[in-house]
Amino acid sequence: MPANASVETPPHPERVFDKLREMAYAELHCHSNFSFLDGASFPEDLVHRAAELGYRALALTDHNGFYGVSRFWQAARETGLPVIYGVEVGLPLGGGVGEGSDPVAAAEAWDEWRQSQRPVGPRRGRTVRAHGAKPTRLPPTEHLVLLAASPDGYRGLGRFITRGQLRGAKDAPAFSWDDLAEVASTREVWALSGCHAGAVPRAASEGDLAGAMAAASRLRELFGHRFHLELWNHGMPGDDARNDLMWEVAQRLGLGVVATNQVHYARRQDADLAEVLAAIRGRRSLDEADGFRPATDLRHLRDPGEMERLFARYPGVVARTVELGERLAFDLALVAPRLPDFPMPGHFRSEMEYLRHLTWEGARTVYPGEGEGGIDPAARRRLEHELGIIERLGFAGYFLVVWDIVRYARSQDIYCQIRGSGADSAVCRCLGLTRVDPIRLGLPFERFLSEERGRAPDIDLDLEADRREEVIQYCYRRYGRERAAMVANLITYRARSVLRDVAKAFGFTPAQVDELSKYVDTRNPKHLRHEVPLPAGLTAELVYDVCHRLAGFPRHLGIHSGGMVISDRPLWHVVPLEWGRMEGRTVIQWDKDDSAAVGMVKFDLLGLGMLNALHLTVDLIDENHGVAVDLAAIDQEPVIYDMLGDGDTIGLFQVESRAQIATLPRMRPRTFYDLAIEVALIRPGPIQGQSVHPYLRRRRGEEPVRYPHPSTEPILAKTLGVPIFQEQLMELARVCAGFDGGQSDRLRQAMTHKRSEEAMARLRDEVYAGMARNGITGSAADEIWEKLQGFASFGFPESHSVSFAYIVYMSAWLRYHWPSEFLCGLLNAQPMGFYSPNSLVQDAQRHGVVVCGPDINLSYHDCTLEPVDIDPDDIVTYMGRSWRRGRGPVDDPIRPAVAVRLGLRYVRNLGEKEIARIETARLVGGSFISPEDLAWRTGLGLDSLQSLAATGALHSIGLGRRPGIWAAGALAEIDPARLPLAPGVDAPELPEMLPEEAHRADLWGTGISSRHPIEFIRDQLKADGCLTVAEVLDMRRPVRVNVAGVVTHRQRPDTASGVIFFNLEDETGQLNVIVLPEVWERYRPVARRAAALVIEGRIEHRHGVTNVMAQRMEGLGVYTLRSRDFR
Repeated sequence: MPANASVETPPHPERVFDKLREMAYAELHCHSNFSFLDGASFPEDLVHRAAELGYRALALTDHNGFYGVSRFWQAARETGLPVIYGVEVGLPLGGGVGEGSDPVAAAEAWDEWRQSQRPVGPRRGRTVRAHGAKPTRLPPTEHLVLLAASPDGYRGLGRFITRGQLRGAKDAPAFSWDDLAEVASTREVWALSGCHAGAVPRAASEGDLAGAMAAASRLRELFGHRFHLELWNHGMPGDDARNDLMWEVAQRLGLGVVATNQVHYARRQDADLAEVLAAIRGRRSLDEADGFRPATDLRHLRDPGEMERLFARYPGVVARTVELGERLAFDLALVAPRLPDFPMPGHFRSEMEYLRHLTWEGARTVYPGEGEGGIDPAARRRLEHELGIIERLGFAGYFLVVWDIVRYARSQDIYCQIRGSGADSAVCRCLGLTRVDPIRLGLPFERFLSEERGRAPDIDLDLEADRREEVIQYCYRRYGRERAAMVANLITYRARSVLRDVAKAFGFTPAQVDELSKYVDTRNPKHLRHEVPLPAGLTAELVYDVCHRLAGFPRHLGIHSGGMVISDRPLWHVVPLEWGRMEGRTVIQWDKDDSAAVGMVKFDLLGLGMLNALHLTVDLIDENHGVAVDLAAIDQEPVIYDMLGDGDTIGLFQVESRAQIATLPRMRPRTFYDLAIEVALIRPGPIQGQSVHPYLRRRRGEEPVRYPHPSTEPILAKTLGVPIFQEQLMELARVCAGFDGGQSDRLRQAMTHKRSEEAMARLRDEVYAGMARNGITGSAADEIWEKLQGFASFGFPESHSVSFAYIVYMSAWLRYHWPSEFLCGLLNAQPMGFYSPNSLVQDAQRHGVVVCGPDINLSYHDCTLEPVDIDPDDIVTYMGRSWRRGRGPVDDPIRPAVAVRLGLRYVRNLGEKEIARIETARLVGGSFISPEDLAWRTGLGLDSLQSLAATGALHSIGLGRRPGIWAAGALAEIDPARLPLAPGVDAPELPEMLPEEAHRADLWGTGISSRHPIEFIRDQLKADGCLTVAEVLDMRRPVRVNVAGVVTHRQRPDTASGVIFFNLEDETGQLNVIVLPEVWERYRPVARRAAALVIEGRIEHRHGVTNVMAQRMEGLGVYTLRSRDFR
């Protein structure tokens, strides 16, 4: 070597890595977990990781929609990362299904047809049906990635996705080549060849150059230079060969080529989640799911330098990817659609003019007085104030839309009312939307609507649950399918659902999965290994690690409980539409939070089961007794408040839970406003804010009323110095911390948001600083903050509580005065409420209600009332109040006795079709006269006949329970197409079922029995020293007792520090049992699983409330229903 020769020093590995890191890359094919079981990272996590890696751009291309776009857009704005909006779709092989059809027009034509088929007269039951189970086998398709190049391209994709979704069915969109050609013609949408399921990659993977050329040529004809082939390398043996062939296709056809990693998760360590999700999606265990599991762990956001190295053999491909990414990225600046112009009658020139007219018309009735226009001057000032804000914010149309919806509902005799902050508005009161008087109650309009907030108000409309669908369909018809849609509900993995799916993926048997979902304490992983044997090689920690990481992941898209958006232009300008699971429902692809993030206005049309029960009850009273009850005019009666104060509230609205029943005797409400406080008091906010016990003590006079600071007295005086309503917290922040409108709005949002505790923590410094400026420091400031922070766990607005209090009182009044009719209404409004139908029946019988089982000749679909012969002096007494059996309270005028006849809807194995056959046969041919007559005229199957026989429903045609079960097989061979001959119908002499056997058959057949299982072993329990629930409730002293009953509920509130509460029921009533954590652990197997228990414990009686503190438990072998646990 020459003396002057230099030796080149190799670059340091870290400097080489730094250089690679400086290289540019943009990912154009990326799935989030909003591809539903095909992505393992949230959109925002992908954005943040891409920003960390220095990506020039990132595309989101979830399957079949824009499900994650709102979150993706928000995260991009936070980080400044350029992003691209796209979708991956599946197109029909070899041509389209439904080519050229207009799915939106078809949906609207269906709306008109459905409206024409509406039955005349009263309707029963829910009028909406499910579309069916989620499809498990979909036809093979050609995958294609589509990317929007501009806002116009985004709207084009929104329309394309909507048409494909509506042409198909829920979870089975049918995208069309005609629609693809249409969106391609806009020149604002680009296309990539897609994953291994794409036509070009599939052919290339098979070495089929001609096939790949043909598929690429077809797409080039549609998109021209905007179609690119997509190369990827996951380290698999066939990757290089496939990429080489696709590169050759691109060179021959003059197509652009990009490099992607077809990303499914942000970081490599999440590859195991992708495998589990793939197994869940394929409905197989990990051992069985080889065909579904990804074969690589490299589908993460990779380093730009790594991507440059992987594709170095294809010159310029990464640079072209970056160039295209930068070309396609744009600031979407999602702008929410406005409400449509409201059609105004007559001479009105603007929405505001019409709203003023309606308001003043209503005010003359609601607020009469000596002022201008016959309106009370104070009310007029308040209304002018509200109308001024509404006009300046341009929200007159919002109020008119709600008014129109309510007007339609009432025109159809559907009970409805608004609740929530909408009841803070005197305008809403004048429009007839609420019975709450915000002026009399001093409710602030600014909580509902303020200029500082500037956003549309939030009005919740409660409708009868069984009639709500009529109102939803009215909105579709009035505004059109493209401009009205339900908001989606994002179904995410929760403790039980994630454990169930993950357990299946890890190879647990179906029986083990059922055991886990029923009994495992999902808050404590250590119990898993005690419940079921783990499959080989698994540890509880591994299972729970996967469960923990998947918790909160999107599982699928459902339908919001009532949220509907209405727009002045097609909603797909912002978000695509698709079919919901329920028949006739279309939904947007975002949930309420994602919709609110872009400013979309939502109307909540909520189904309230109790409104349905109230209406049914009122109708039953009118039909059976000729008494027209106006619930708006019923008297305030001391006896109703006595019943509420005793905690006798099973089946009542909002006050039937264990916690409410335990609080009512302590509070002893005597006025309507007391009920409003009671409704609001037992909520997480007041509980966490330490408001409940101080309020109750002060109400009983056990401690003086005091205020955190003198400035809080005007705010808290009506609730004895403690905040109970959300409005009080808002006012505390304004007065004590000097919050302005913007800060108050952030506080309001924090109190109503899913992650409210985090949001409240961010406001802490502002609250303390504001209080310090107003001279509030030390313990007073801490106490005020404690109250504010407590409401981060959710509390009711006062207006909401007052709205609900009306329904509480109505339900209590009907239950007391018309108990049979009320039970019948409740049973026909199921499912709803806290208690099972069986518990409702048991309680109703304690109030003098007579219940009869189903009968093939007397029962209809729903439960009904029928005359019954009972002595007027047959009186039952419960909790100090007396009722005549079958009639009503002893103090009411004596009326004809009635019994509740169970409806056929409660009979096992009888569906809508079977019940319709029975009712139609009776309508046409009269009552059934024999078993053969029943079988011949209805053609019922074996299962249906056996269930009818087991429940005693065939007694009226001469068949007892056992003979009926015997004869069912022969009867099932008869149908209307055959002669009514059935050899073998006549059973041998069979003994009738014993009472306990009949009770079990009733529970099996209907879920309801007029007998209680504990009464059959009462003598044995009495001999063992067990008291009845009624005896325990009467003792009222701290003694040790044994008491037995069935467990109807097990509850563990988050606010109870691990304490678990049992609801123990026997034939005499219900009892609250308190189980401390150490007792639960000691008796966990029996405490968790036993349907009935003998509890040994000590009575705790305070302020009219009796509990038993459990010390020992023993399982009791009785046949009963499964308890409603941890709800």
